[in-house]
Amino acid sequence: MSGAAPSGPALADTFGRRFRYLRLSVTEVCNFRCTYCLPDGYRKQGTADFLSVEEVGRLVGAFARLGIGKVRLTGGEPTVRRDIEALIARVAATPGIGKVALTTNGWNLRRHVAAWRGAGLTHLNVSVDDLDRTRFAAVTGGDRLPAVLAGIDAALEAGMPAVKLNAVLLADQAEPAFQRFAAFVRDRPIAARFIELMRTADNAAYFAANHLPGDRLRGWLDAQGWAPLPRTSDGGPATEYAHPDHRGRIGLIAPYAPGFCDSCNRLRVTARGRLRLCLFGSGGVDLRSFLAQGQEAALANRIRSALTGKAAGHRLHRGDTGDLRQLAQLGG
Repeated sequence: MSGAAPSGPALADTFGRRFRYLRLSVTEVCNFRCTYCLPDGYRKQGTADFLSVEEVGRLVGAFARLGIGKVRLTGGEPTVRRDIEALIARVAATPGIGKVALTTNGWNLRRHVAAWRGAGLTHLNVSVDDLDRTRFAAVTGGDRLPAVLAGIDAALEAGMPAVKLNAVLLADQAEPAFQRFAAFVRDRPIAARFIELMRTADNAAYFAANHLPGDRLRGWLDAQGWAPLPRTSDGGPATEYAHPDHRGRIGLIAPYAPGFCDSCNRLRVTARGRLRLCLFGSGGVDLRSFLAQGQEAALANRIRSALTGKAAGHRLHRGDTGDLRQLAQLGG
């Protein structure tokens, strides 16, 4: 993997926000049935003509030349792709890319994480919606928590530099779940982040019944002596908190908080090669037709020009979710 700094100046939008971080979906397929996303399971939409390894290489190369230094592979569930190791290796070999991340539900982690680490993976996020086995099964649709936790331990044993857990913040868990995750990170050098439940086109009733504002976690952390840490320039949207008695951290991603979009530093590309300027936008800008050999300049111009259309923020507070049906479309 190239550890060189990004070769170009950071991409910027009309609001002065600079972008060093690309979230790249490599599939829309997911093998879990999470209540907040795909309660009825994945249903195929059209042909599975997702970006190939070669197309991903050219796409990431273009973004790297434009100043992107961190790439996260997402889904759906990215590890359902049999060529996921090749995808990791291709991204890691791109000049200018210093961080290669993967977000996964962990079902395949224990068997393959050492190979992924060898291919160049540096950052790993694992979706673990609860550390109570019964609740985990109820939320995800399967009794897989022991296997997922074994995979997390395998990642630590493989020397993964950065491991994080993601849990969707749900109204019926709150303090008991906070306590379970705090205990989990007491002796583990990992971050457990709670993501505020977001409304999508398909989950309006679920959202109304289960949304819990991020302030509930902030209040608990403050009362327990956790202190917020500064964000890095290519970090994600989480505010992470540290405690002197814990090796790990707890984080919060709160998209409904005032000013959440002001520090946006990431761009998204779908598994079919469309640039999404916002998770909760509509449509997107086609990049796939510019991925042929010799189209590098046109692709760069396409990306730069698209950023002039990036809005100041999402419209979730108005109930406007764009055309996002469920988070599996874009990896959240």
